[in-house]
Amino acid sequence: MANMRRITPFTRTTSLKTQEETNNNTSPMFVLFKTSRIALKLPRQNSAPSTMASTAHARGRHRDVMSQDTDLVYKNTSDWAKRFPAAKGIHQSPINLNSRDTTFDPKLNENPLVANYVLCRETDIYNNGHTVVIYPRYKPGDSGFRPDSTPRSTMEGGPLPSNDVYELAECRFHWGREEARGSEHTVNYKAFPMEVQLIHWNSSQYDSVDEALGQPNGIMIAALFVQVGRENSGLKILTDHLEEIQYKGRMKTVATAFNPNSLLPDPMLRDFWTYNGSLTVPPCSENVTWILFRYPLTISHAQIEEFRRLRTHAKNEMPHNSEDGIMADNYRPTQSLNKRVIRASFQ
Repeated sequence: MANMRRITPFTRTTSLKTQEETNNNTSPMFVLFKTSRIALKLPRQNSAPSTMASTAHARGRHRDVMSQDTDLVYKNTSDWAKRFPAAKGIHQSPINLNSRDTTFDPKLNENPLVANYVLCRETDIYNNGHTVVIYPRYKPGDSGFRPDSTPRSTMEGGPLPSNDVYELAECRFHWGREEARGSEHTVNYKAFPMEVQLIHWNSSQYDSVDEALGQPNGIMIAALFVQVGRENSGLKILTDHLEEIQYKGRMKTVATAFNPNSLLPDPMLRDFWTYNGSLTVPPCSENVTWILFRYPLTISHAQIEEFRRLRTHAKNEMPHNSEDGIMADNYRPTQSLNKRVIRASFQ
């Protein structure tokens, strides 16, 4: 047992209804990433390094949703700073990527960006009322212990600090009601129908994603633009089950194997932009390294329509403020660049 680390037990949800009822009692102060100790200036607690599953445990079975006030989240994004001071920072995300203003940096290719993603035997898919979240899970699943050798999906190299490893915590999606909008970042002021964000934390320097939030080199988000075309077989594990999490608070544990590599457009990860930014949702913590891949992911029209059938409210509840309750346009407007440098790994 000397080489085993204790983590919070992962309590398996017995039914979708049970999980939905639990989330309806969640305090509205919980945000996308559970409000961090950093933001609240609470004493830092020691915690063991976590797998992606244990990250979910620490947040109370994926209770780390944004405020349940839908208007606060996307209708009045300019008001976020009233509750989350970091949103007033000068290094906020998302931004517009103007190709003429990017700087080619050959050093980004000296230590190539590498994704060491591993196959997940089970995956939790969750409707938090604002987006869809994928939480990959690993074996051993429910014992409460994991050996240090438990496989983790990680990324390293490229713009990341030398010898530091960033562990994949979760994947999130942003999309529009129409295909002319939906992505958070834009390229030459052009939006894509969807953006996928793979959220990582620096497991070489920090003990948990909560500890890494807002800290130097703490968080890295790898983002992919999505275009509509042919069906994406790698995302079928998600889109085939979205109907089962149509309403807010519903979660589905999928036993089909999922490989996060299926979300990457280029196995070599050669062409990307990178800049220093923030979370795009409250608490909008900065010190986030963004990596945005040049080549988009492709999904079918039928697949993106499955996202647009999701609802922002729980079943048998009314949508907020007489809205239709359709989950869409869940993106933050682009923020000022404020003289930041956008580096490119390609010319």
